[in-house]
Amino acid sequence: MQIGLENIREILDRHLQQEDFERLLQGLDDAGKAELFHRIVEHLRRSEALADIANRVSDSLSLDVLFPRLMAVVTQALDADRSSLFLHDPETDELFSRVIQGDAIGEIRFPCHLGVAGSIFTSGQAEIIADAYADPRFNQDVDRHTGYHTRNILCVPIRNKKREVIGVAQVLNKRSGEFDAEDQRLLEGLSLQASAALENARLFEKVERQQREEAMLLEVSASIVSEIHLDPLLMKIMAAATSLLDADRGTLFLYDVVRDELFSRVAGGIGGAEIRFPANAGIAGECFSSGRVINIADAYSDSRFNPEVDRHTGYRTHSMLCMPIVARGERKIGVMQILNRKGGPFGSADERRLRAFSAQAAVAIENAQLFKDVSAARNYNEAILHSMNNAVLTLDADGILKKVNEAARRILHRNDAELLGHSLDEHFTGRNSWVARSLEKVRSSGNTDITVDTDLVVEGAELVSVNLTTVPLTSVNHESIGYMLMMEDITREKRLRNTMSRYMSKTVVDQLLASGEAVLGGTGRDVSVLFSDIRGFTSISERLGAKETVALLNEYFTDMVDIVFAHDGVLDKYIGDMIMAVFGSVLQSKDDASNAVTVGNKMLTGLHQLNRRRMARGAEEIRIGVGISTGNVVAGNIGSLKRMEYTVIGDRVNLAERLEGANKFYGTSILICDATYQAIKDHAAAREIDLIRVRGREKPVAIYEAIGHHSEDSFPHRAEVLGAFNEGLTHYRRREWADAERCFRQALGAHPGDGPSRIYLDRCGIYRDTPPPEDWDGVWTMQHD
Repeated sequence: MQIGLENIREILDRHLQQEDFERLLQGLDDAGKAELFHRIVEHLRRSEALADIANRVSDSLSLDVLFPRLMAVVTQALDADRSSLFLHDPETDELFSRVIQGDAIGEIRFPCHLGVAGSIFTSGQAEIIADAYADPRFNQDVDRHTGYHTRNILCVPIRNKKREVIGVAQVLNKRSGEFDAEDQRLLEGLSLQASAALENARLFEKVERQQREEAMLLEVSASIVSEIHLDPLLMKIMAAATSLLDADRGTLFLYDVVRDELFSRVAGGIGGAEIRFPANAGIAGECFSSGRVINIADAYSDSRFNPEVDRHTGYRTHSMLCMPIVARGERKIGVMQILNRKGGPFGSADERRLRAFSAQAAVAIENAQLFKDVSAARNYNEAILHSMNNAVLTLDADGILKKVNEAARRILHRNDAELLGHSLDEHFTGRNSWVARSLEKVRSSGNTDITVDTDLVVEGAELVSVNLTTVPLTSVNHESIGYMLMMEDITREKRLRNTMSRYMSKTVVDQLLASGEAVLGGTGRDVSVLFSDIRGFTSISERLGAKETVALLNEYFTDMVDIVFAHDGVLDKYIGDMIMAVFGSVLQSKDDASNAVTVGNKMLTGLHQLNRRRMARGAEEIRIGVGISTGNVVAGNIGSLKRMEYTVIGDRVNLAERLEGANKFYGTSILICDATYQAIKDHAAAREIDLIRVRGREKPVAIYEAIGHHSEDSFPHRAEVLGAFNEGLTHYRRREWADAERCFRQALGAHPGDGPSRIYLDRCGIYRDTPPPEDWDGVWTMQHD
């Protein structure tokens, strides 16, 4: 008896008694029995799969758990290589799946209309694709990327109880034969069986995420509301925003009303520098100006995005969400810009979350800005009083002292308890009664009274020279509310300013006066010493005569000293045509060495301008040399009781003078020591010249030439010269005379006037014929200053 597929299905669907089944078997031949047995086994396997699906989805509400379980059952039930499940995310209109990536669960997302899965989801119709590569919807790049080969595909929509399509089930590469209608019905049955669990799990995840977000938003809001200082608040806000949206980084821009700019000190991945730009520029500017949310799924496909920032930082921006920060009264105060959501583009839910969060942030930012403004105003007023060298005393309308600053307590040698609550008449009597009389003048006339350079007798102290200004205080309604006295103590300033202004700039004098006289008493400190000298001055003065020589020096010194003072240098002394300047002797700075080298370079460029003026008058040019040394010296007022001079002494002073003289030997203009070079090498142009031993020093000194003053005219082909010179110096110190000569000739070929290259070329010729001893250390001993 032959039995067909439909007959077998009908038999399996009936509940036969044993004797009926036995009679049926007797009527089948061997092929029919085999077919019947195969179909029974297949029916049982698929029934088990449906039961297994029910068991697998009944104990979990986690999609991370359900996705792998269901894909394992589907793959086994359909005897396939692999399978995928995709659910629809209505918020982003995407299909997503969870897959195992290493030791974690990762998420795959793509627009719900793309590919085979997207087509089945959109149409709601199941399909069997016998040849995947022949179907234009199939993306072959996935196979090329993974090395897998997809032959055939069975894809069915996943429907819920309402018959709505909520996702897609997709099975790849049936192991035996092709997918058929029976496989399709089985997959549809499995999908339907699992759909309720998937929907419940998705709903559970959504509720759980919303609860988590609400808890996070509440926690974050409490955190930022408790922070009243602006900069820490902004950092907290951005950390919370990026965490809330599961993003990579973000930037918060505040609006500067005065400059009409957006600025940020809190920018992920760009460091601590402040960013500023016009309030209508870029994507952030458009968001701020329009007040609209800007959500960009692909930054590089948006013409408004500027990729230069990415190229500069090495970062890659994918997605971007910009939200205006709006305070009370619809007043825009800034913009939040969040980049690269980790799970894909930002969706409407992200916009909703960020909008709610930005409303909380706006309140916190306003409070912090208000606190900052109030604190700044209070601190500003207090700082003015505290930092003033002038004494300030305020009195009420009855002339009773209400407030005094630190300077007043110091000058008057009184504390608050002794001063406050008393009238001026109680404190300023006898020879000091002129202070009380000044107050009476103001009280009677209503006008300010000024008393200049008058002595104040202070108990337990010498006479104090002061300038006094007495001012009436009035309210906004022009009513008298009190008086203010300002006393300027000019005692120390009169003494020091007259002395110090001769050899340092006003800026340094002011700093010195603020720091006190102790720095003049003599101390060891690290300084940079600069010597400069006019070349051939003796012969120049003989040619010019006395009157013209004095005029030359006055013009030269005026230009050069202005340069020294402009960079906080102290003019130590003039010696004939020589200038000695010191940086760091009075007040030290990390930029002392840099300032000294800058002054040296500017002296050379300033000399060029001076020579142009001289040549226009028919006078001859002058040339100078500069030597700079950095190190420890003794600094202080040195001399007799009748004549004191603030200066520095020590080995480094002598070295600077020797370096200035060494310029003549090397044909250079500015030579600096190794300590100076180490301080300026990262930001000033210089090259190593030699290792020398100068008179008075046994230890060799590495010297360098500062070349920042050169132009292309004065130092042509500089890069080529320096490259050849440095290579030649390396060969020279290795005793490779021929290679060194080649390099120095190359340098001279590029710049025939390069003095150091000429010196070394001559040395190489000498050493080639008469090599130095084996213990030669490369040091050149200077025979003259």
